[in-house]
Amino acid sequence: MIQVPVRRIPNLDSQPTKRFSLGESNLLCILPPDRERVSVLDQSDDDPGPGDTMQERASDTRFKRWILLDANRWSIVGLLTIGLFAMLLALTAASPAPVTILQTESSVNFVFSSLVTGVITAVTLILGINQLVIAQELGPLGKQRNRMKGAMDFRQDVEDAAGLTVSPTEPATFFRALVEASQKQAETVRSTLDDDTAGDACEEIEKYLDDITDNASEVSNQLKGTEFGTFQVLNAALDYDYSRKIHTGRRIQNEYRSVLSEEVLNEFGDLLEILKFLGPAREHFKTFYFQWELINLSHAILYTAVPALIASFTMILFFDPGFIPGMIFGMNTAVLVVCVSVTIGTVPFIVLLAYILRIATVAKRTLAVGPFTLRKTGGSEDIHWEE
Repeated sequence: MIQVPVRRIPNLDSQPTKRFSLGESNLLCILPPDRERVSVLDQSDDDPGPGDTMQERASDTRFKRWILLDANRWSIVGLLTIGLFAMLLALTAASPAPVTILQTESSVNFVFSSLVTGVITAVTLILGINQLVIAQELGPLGKQRNRMKGAMDFRQDVEDAAGLTVSPTEPATFFRALVEASQKQAETVRSTLDDDTAGDACEEIEKYLDDITDNASEVSNQLKGTEFGTFQVLNAALDYDYSRKIHTGRRIQNEYRSVLSEEVLNEFGDLLEILKFLGPAREHFKTFYFQWELINLSHAILYTAVPALIASFTMILFFDPGFIPGMIFGMNTAVLVVCVSVTIGTVPFIVLLAYILRIATVAKRTLAVGPFTLRKTGGSEDIHWEE
């Protein structure tokens, strides 16, 4: 037998606690007061994952998330550009090699000729991406009519399931309507539960409904006042983990079907139907966002390619170290001019990096439509067989 010392904890009643059973003994676990809310869905064996929001699911640090997703892309471009220029200055100050290399113009011409080739290649790549984006919007009348019919049918289905007279046209408001509809339907399910419902079933359903209403309230508040074209709309949509809610809801529905009334099962089914609309809606808005961002990327590359080419051509055609004598801040003026020109010449690549970072991150974290977990979960999922 293991002897465990017991220590009295002050203000125990005010501490958030959770009791666990271990054999014939009970363990009382005290949770830290500053612990963030963890979804009840994450505590089930079949629903691994650290939380509802994308940051909790991905376990990112705040700085990493800010770099990859939250920050304005031009802020990232500015930081990376300043970092590159500072690194060039540091390397120049630490080594006499740059001054020696500048004695031969061929070295400078080689560097900036390579930059010109790279910038032209980047512009060509962006033009190809633009053609792909535009090609998706072009097509014969029959194809456009089918697109229109599909969009209107989806709106009608959403209106019927969510109880809307006319669905909103703004993406943020449309998604918020679906989220709030799931919240209202969760409250409807709660109101149909009665005292005759088995204790385990009632407790698990209550926790499940609490998670839906809490998460829906948070996401709804995030979506208020947001406009399409900004990442905030998609960011809020990503924070509503509908896929795990669908999976856990289906498990609860099948596991407690025999002890739930017909009314509860019908309302529960309506809740799952609303949650199922969130998948295609989010993917539809994600497609729009990607197209929007790729167009913005094209504009940014073209705007920055012009000064990059001007700086590179100027250095190739007119640069002569002998014409730029003297020192500035203790550095060779000619070396400083080269560092500035190299930084300007690489800005188009930095812009490409900043935009692709966010697009690739969102694409990786939203590969699956429906209840699939495409990330590390720390364990295998249980399989539920029919009895």
